[in-house]
Amino acid sequence: MSDQTHPSPPIVDPYQYLQIIPNPDGTITRNFNSFPKIPSAPDFTHTAPVLTKDIPISPSNNTWFRLYLPTTALTSFSSDNKLPLIVYFHGGGFVLCSAEHSIFDDFCANLATDLHLIVASVEYRLAPEHRLPAAYDDAMESLHCIKTIEDDWLKRYADFSKCFIMGISAGGNIAYQVGLRAADAVDDVSPIKIRGLILQQPFFGGVERTGSELRLMNDPRLPPIVCDLMWDLSLPVGVDRDHEYSNPRASTGLENVKKLGWRVLVTGCDGDPLIDRQIELVKIMKERGVEAVGHFSVGDYHGVEVMEPSKAKKSHAVIKDFLSSASI
Repeated sequence: MSDQTHPSPPIVDPYQYLQIIPNPDGTITRNFNSFPKIPSAPDFTHTAPVLTKDIPISPSNNTWFRLYLPTTALTSFSSDNKLPLIVYFHGGGFVLCSAEHSIFDDFCANLATDLHLIVASVEYRLAPEHRLPAAYDDAMESLHCIKTIEDDWLKRYADFSKCFIMGISAGGNIAYQVGLRAADAVDDVSPIKIRGLILQQPFFGGVERTGSELRLMNDPRLPPIVCDLMWDLSLPVGVDRDHEYSNPRASTGLENVKKLGWRVLVTGCDGDPLIDRQIELVKIMKERGVEAVGHFSVGDYHGVEVMEPSKAKKSHAVIKDFLSSASI
């Protein structure tokens, strides 16, 4: 649990907290510089544990994805033993961050090497310049790009029949929403065969406060007032947080996820104000016949799985068990 003995002072200006400035034209100026940006590293000397390279999706939208290939695949490759593929979406409340930022680059690199698989980490458009469903559209476009692009790493090493959609925070929301879309369009994403979804501390909301949001109203990592602003900036104009993009109780399409037999992993911790919504998401999916697994820990905070290497290692172990249970 978060320490309630010495509560943090309340956040009164979420714009200042996020280091963003609203502009008259509806855009924002981002002064967020908490994490450095890491360039890709296609080290063809094969001395690094993982190789990375960036592949464009839509130059007009400035979207792309970064591929992570463990170098062990270069020496142990077999056409009968290709690597599973994870399509990953970074966090940032739909308004901040990039696949280039060190916390996501490090996480994906370690995920690829620890679990011996290929990761495609997607750079999508941000709100409010591009409100939802722009990020969902970019995510779906990334799947079409991955399946059609003439890329040696994907063609030689990736097993498209063993694909999972994954993301953290807002990226977990994207993974969920894109999963719903892909379940309705299996033929469109073929030969990619999605086996399930991995949602790390997914970002969901609603008009009525949950118990965990009230308990952690002054959480120093992700106070609910900051979540409110992120939703205000990212949802379509004129809708509230009970919209289907935010509140999973309003979403449809889980019937096809059930029919396809996908499994869904949802992770979280009780130091995250969003934990009640994440637990509710698992309950909703189970009520609708989806094989959903919740893994919720005591303590910690929102984003811990990418912020702390030791916790990232633990999350990798959980993901490995989940993939094994899906016969990956």
